[in-house]
Amino acid sequence: MKKRSDNAPPREVTSNQSAIHPNLETTVNKHLRHHFQKPYAQHNVNAFKTAGDWLASRSQTIILDSFCGNGESSRELARQFPKASIIGIDKSAARLQRHQSAQQGTLANYLLVRADVDDFWRLAADANWQLDKHFMLYPNPWPKSVQLQYRVHGSAVFPALLQLGGQITLRSNWKLYVEEFTAALKIVGHSADSSAYLPTETITAFERKYHLAGQALWECNCTLKRSI
Repeated sequence: MKKRSDNAPPREVTSNQSAIHPNLETTVNKHLRHHFQKPYAQHNVNAFKTAGDWLASRSQTIILDSFCGNGESSRELARQFPKASIIGIDKSAARLQRHQSAQQGTLANYLLVRADVDDFWRLAADANWQLDKHFMLYPNPWPKSVQLQYRVHGSAVFPALLQLGGQITLRSNWKLYVEEFTAALKIVGHSADSSAYLPTETITAFERKYHLAGQALWECNCTLKRSI
């Protein structure tokens, strides 16, 4: 969703898709059968090495905060889970540069890296990372019906997400996205549920913006067991 330049409330997601995509099961199963072989971009390899080096001397309880934006959520997760190592991932250097390091204080248990999750997740899976938790808070919904392959659950990197395991939390202001993600997890045999989410404390800029605008928020929760 694009940022509004007039400071107006954010628009709700609109789509020409009114139900779970009819090609979801076919798409998910296709990606499970065919290994994604796109070459890794060097900046993503470098970012993964940075994260790995950082983890080497730390607790191996890993929490990923994918699509972390300006890193606000990563910092809040570091506060909530002080014994874990939190890695926030975002592809935008501009968003990460807005992170206010002065607000970090004594928190030393989180790291922000600039990388595409398409490569980072695959590199982590290849390195046999096993996550404790994985947060995906308000990813781009790609709301057009023809954009299924750009959504997390319709993409070729969905199998890597499954390999990483852990307790997944995905949130969106588009109910159908959450329902479709939940359905994709069920297709591969995981027990997942989706429900309305009412934050007592917002931890991302988008979450705060949508909540203050009175938009309904939705959440999927699932504990993955490494199975592929």
